[in-house]
Amino acid sequence: MSTANNPICLIEDNKAIRKMFGILLNKAGYQIQEFEDGKTAVDWLNTNSALCIIVDILLPDMNGTEILSVIRNQPDGGRVPVIAVTGFAHPSDREKYLAIGFDDYISKPVDTTTFANLVKQIIENKKQKM
Repeated sequence: MSTANNPICLIEDNKAIRKMFGILLNKAGYQIQEFEDGKTAVDWLNTNSALCIIVDILLPDMNGTEILSVIRNQPDGGRVPVIAVTGFAHPSDREKYLAIGFDDYISKPVDTTTFANLVKQIIENKKQKM
């Protein structure tokens, strides 16, 4: 199944950050499906496909690693790039999140001039690996 027309699933509890990410990705031509909590996002992902999933690590109901586990256990879960977004910015944090299965890691605050291009690169890199 082609995911080219599927939205990017954005899971971020901070409304201002979620809005900023949405604007940046919309300007880059992506459709966005936004969620402020993990449970609602997982429910949506159970019946919908996403081009990419961008998930905050610290959420009120499920953390980003729990969401990653649910995604990776779905039939096509390994095909969807999942990007961790977090305020944890130590180099060892990046290694940790990549080791547990995230496709990439973006630390906050994000560079608004390169955010959408970085997401595009991650999506393209995942396609090339498949």
